Amino acid sequence: MSGTSAVVGDDGIARCAWGSSSEEYRRYHDDEWGYPLHGDRPIFEKISLEGFQAGLSWISILRRREAFREVFHGFDIERVATMTPADADRLMVDARIIRNRAKIEATIANARVVLELTSAHSGALDELVWSFAPATHERPRSFDDVPAVTPESTALSAALRGRGLRFVGPTTMYALMQSGGLVDDHVAGCWRAAESDKR
Repeated sequence: MSGTSAVVGDDGIARCAWGSSSEEYRRYHDDEWGYPLHGDRPIFEKISLEGFQAGLSWISILRRREAFREVFHGFDIERVATMTPADADRLMVDARIIRNRAKIEATIANARVVLELTSAHSGALDELVWSFAPATHERPRSFDDVPAVTPESTALSAALRGRGLRFVGPTTMYALMQSGGLVDDHVAGCWRAAESDKR
């Protein structure tokens, strides 16, 4: 995300600067980013998309998200887990998504790990990820105050890697923690920050 502080958009609403940079970002900022995300399937989807984002801008993922959902069966864990090398080959020629074989294959392999984790206990992925949410988190004044990695994201990365997941590095996992609401990094002055601080 770019932009270091809250800015007032053309609609008169103050947002994190990155959330005013495009209509896609505005919707994502206002309706999704930082809201607590729960459920094995939604968290698996977010882990997968954050993995595809590694090295790229998030807007490139947002603009392809519906295509990702289509080709990965709505990120249904059981269906993704049954995908084959032939499916990976097919996705490698689908221009609607990020055509990175390592990330495609990791998504399929990760689904198999998650399926094993959740088959005995529904909600196990949700519980595992949320167990690394920090007890306290200081609101950033600007995005210059936001870290790329934290001890919690490093520990979450290690826990997921220890179970066999890939493309779950500490930086990627901090992005997951931000987007999934495990931390609230809406900057001071943003309307979302103000709403959160009222609670």
